[in-house]
Amino acid sequence: METAREIKKQEQYIEKVQEINRGKKLKYNILTMGCQLNENDSEKLCGMLEKMGYIKTEDFKNADLNLFNTCCVRENAEDKLFGKLGELKRIKEEKGTIVAIGGCMMQEKHITDKIKESYPFVDIIFGTHTLHKFPEDLYKALVEKRKQEDILDIDGEIYEGLPIKRNSNIKASVTIMNGCNNFCTYCIVPYVRGRERSREPREIIKEVKELAKQGYKEITLLGQNVNSYLRVEKEKGKKFEEYQGVNSFATLLKAINKIEGIERIRFVSPHPKDFTDDVIDAIAESDKVCKLIHLPLQSGNTKVLKEMNRKYTKEQYLNLVEKMKTKIPNLTLSTDIIVGFPGETDEEFEDTLDVVKRVKFEQVYMFIYSRRVGTPGDKMENQIPEDIKHKRFNKLKELVESQIEENNQKYIGTVQKVLVEGTSKNNENMLTGRTDSNKVVIFEGDTSLINKIIDLEIVSEHIWYLKGKILNKECE
Repeated sequence: METAREIKKQEQYIEKVQEINRGKKLKYNILTMGCQLNENDSEKLCGMLEKMGYIKTEDFKNADLNLFNTCCVRENAEDKLFGKLGELKRIKEEKGTIVAIGGCMMQEKHITDKIKESYPFVDIIFGTHTLHKFPEDLYKALVEKRKQEDILDIDGEIYEGLPIKRNSNIKASVTIMNGCNNFCTYCIVPYVRGRERSREPREIIKEVKELAKQGYKEITLLGQNVNSYLRVEKEKGKKFEEYQGVNSFATLLKAINKIEGIERIRFVSPHPKDFTDDVIDAIAESDKVCKLIHLPLQSGNTKVLKEMNRKYTKEQYLNLVEKMKTKIPNLTLSTDIIVGFPGETDEEFEDTLDVVKRVKFEQVYMFIYSRRVGTPGDKMENQIPEDIKHKRFNKLKELVESQIEENNQKYIGTVQKVLVEGTSKNNENMLTGRTDSNKVVIFEGDTSLINKIIDLEIVSEHIWYLKGKILNKECE
C-alpha cells in the first residue's frame, strides 16, 4: 500500500509539472548508458516526461531538459558523461536548460562529489532507488529554483505503475527483478542497484498480457540474475502471492509461454551457478522461448573465476553447456568475457580461448577489464598493463570473428523465421529483422511486413548480418 501511495503522489507532481508546461511545447533529450535494465529505466523516465508535457528530441543542444541515465560498469561511461556536461555548460548559460542526472553512477559518492564541484550547474541528481520520484524532483527544481539531490543508499522498493514510453512497438523489455547478491569482484552493480528484489508474479504476468494486447510480439525478461527469480524471497520466508503457478523462474517462463499474442521470449542475464534443471527443461518445453541463451562466462580459467567470485569452475561451465545442448534442441549460446582481470596470466587467458573454441558461441560480448572504485578487484595487486590487455583482447576478437564466419555458413540455404523490425539503418531500401538466434537479417520487401514474423531463405552471410529473400509463398 505504501508504494501505491507513493505512485499516487508522483502522479500529482506529474499533473503539476504538466500545468507549468502547458502550451510551451518544451523538448527533452535523454542519453542512456549501459545495460538493458538502464534502457528499461529510461523508457519509464520518458513516459513520465511525456506525461509532463515534454516532447522528445535527439538534438541535445535544442532541448529544454537534458537527462542522463548513467552506467558505472566501465570507465568510458564516466568520460562520456563528463564530456557531455562540458558541452552543456554554455547551453545552460544561454537558455537555462534543466540538467538532470540519474542512474547507477549517481550511487557512487566520488562521482556525485565531482559533479557538485566541477559541474555546479546540474539541477537534479537522483539514484537507482529514487527514479520513481523524478516528477517530484523536477517540480521542485522548476518551482523552488534550487538543486535537488535524491539518492538512497539502502535497497529501494519496487514501484509498479510508472508511466512508460517504449522504444519499439514490437519488442519490449520487462524487468522481473532488481539488484544482485553475487558480488563478483569486478562488478559495482550490487553496490549501486542493491540486493535482489523480485517483482510479484501477478504484476509481471499483467504487464506481459497488456503488451500482448498492444501488439508486442517479443518480450525480453530482465534482471541481473534472472534465474534466481524469487529465490531470495523463499530463503527469507518473505511472503509473495503465487499467481498462475509461478513460484520460480522456470514456472514464470512457462506461464509467459502461454500468453496469447506473445511469439518470442528472451531473457538476460542468467548466472551459470543458478542454471537449474527445471529452467533447462522449461526452455526446452516452451516453444516461444528463444533457443539462443546468454550464458556469461567471464573467464575460462578456474583460478581466475575463483578470484572473480563467480562460484563455478571451467569444467562445471562446460558440463552445463553439454547438458543444455543435450536437452535443448537447436540451442545456440552467447556470452560475456572479460579480458585482463588482475593477475590473469597468458596461460590462464589461453583457458578462455579454449572454452570459446569448444563451445562455439553464436555471439561474444568482449570487454577489457576496467577498474571500478569500491570493488575488491580495484584493490587487487597485479593489475594487468593496458598493452597486454589489448593484445589479449585482439587475440580473442580474431578467434571470435573467425568462428562467427564459420557459424554463419550453416544458415545459408536454410529457412529462418524472422521478426521484421523496420527498415535497415544502412539501406532504406532494405528491411531488417532478427532470427530466433538473434542474427540480423536484411532483405528486400514491402514495409507492410514490419512487425510480422515471416519465413526468409538465407542466401548469403556478411559476418555481422545475414542476407535473406522472401519465399515465393510470401509474395502470393
